[in-house]
Amino acid sequence: MANLWRAATALKEKPNDHNNIEFWSNPERTGWLTKQGEYIKTWRRRWFVLKQGKLFWFKESFITRASRPRGVIPVATCLTVKGAEDILNKQYAFELSTRTETTYFIADSEKEKEDWINSIGRSIVQHSRSVTDSEIVDYDSKR
Repeated sequence: MANLWRAATALKEKPNDHNNIEFWSNPERTGWLTKQGEYIKTWRRRWFVLKQGKLFWFKESFITRASRPRGVIPVATCLTVKGAEDILNKQYAFELSTRTETTYFIADSEKEKEDWINSIGRSIVQHSRSVTDSEIVDYDSKR
């Protein structure tokens, strides 16, 4: 039963697989957000750290080299970050979406919500893979 639970709750990226990112040092953004669980849809308040294209979350706000994230979202896999107050019917809500899933968050204020949306949006743009010349299709060329 424990193995089934681990399989059902496994993250796409393991919490300790942070590619040597020093999340405890000079993050791009930090703060408390309330996050909806992926499988069990309860709301939990977590400390979030955005650094080098990864959004980490922790139970506590005191982060050191020894801290272990509770989860990680690689923002380069995300397509959109936008307000979600109308979807959740909760003030200061926003969502972060990939092709296959959407994660919901609630900030403490309108300003915090907008600041997180802007910071995550910038990170998505900075860390998304650019289209290379070889990937551009010229539909006008004759074959």
